[in-house]
Amino acid sequence: MVLGVAPFGLIVGVSAVSIDMSVGAAVLMSALVVAGASQIAAISLLGAAAAPWTILLTVAVINLRHVMYSASLVAWLKRYGLFERLLMAFVMVDQTYAMSVLRFGEEDDDFPRRDYLLGVGFTMWTTWVSTTALGAVVGARVPESWQLDFTIPLVFLALLVPQVRTRPTLAAAVTGGGLALALAGLPYNLGLIVASVAGIAAGTVAGTVVGTAAGKIADTRAEGSRRGSK
Repeated sequence: MVLGVAPFGLIVGVSAVSIDMSVGAAVLMSALVVAGASQIAAISLLGAAAAPWTILLTVAVINLRHVMYSASLVAWLKRYGLFERLLMAFVMVDQTYAMSVLRFGEEDDDFPRRDYLLGVGFTMWTTWVSTTALGAVVGARVPESWQLDFTIPLVFLALLVPQVRTRPTLAAAVTGGGLALALAGLPYNLGLIVASVAGIAAGTVAGTVVGTAAGKIADTRAEGSRRGSK
């Protein structure tokens, strides 16, 4: 995960200074926001002199996934205090979530979930901030032949593929990914917003359909068992 995030952080740093953002501002942004996809989007929109509301809306929609992340972890983390949960929320990025949710499902209640999540989270945070700083300092001196930007989709594909295990997650991935590609030409990254909302909707609908079908099958089997017992 660190090897995948490091080039991503370099890109954020280089992109930030390319629109005349200071090194200090670029590093502070990564230290406080800690969200690569939304930072790239925000930097792109800042460079295009987009309206502040557009930038804020884009960042908010991209980061909505963190609400789902936290909701899926609450059963494992609710025993910890408010400050501890706030700290875990601060370092909750895609990689931290992916590693935590997979590990938590394999362990019993005695597993130190807080320590594990914070250990992973602050490792990712340190890597993110330090590589952003390096990218901001090096700036335009990074050779174009390195083509570091190809690592961004690879990082997210590495997180996405292991999570696509059910029909609802497949529907969300295909719908969101397909629309993101089809609408990539829209201004202000609006295609990403539309794709995100559509992907969530597709996953929700698919989950409802699958749940309804499973319920009907269960009812049919139960009815057959009752008839057989008679």
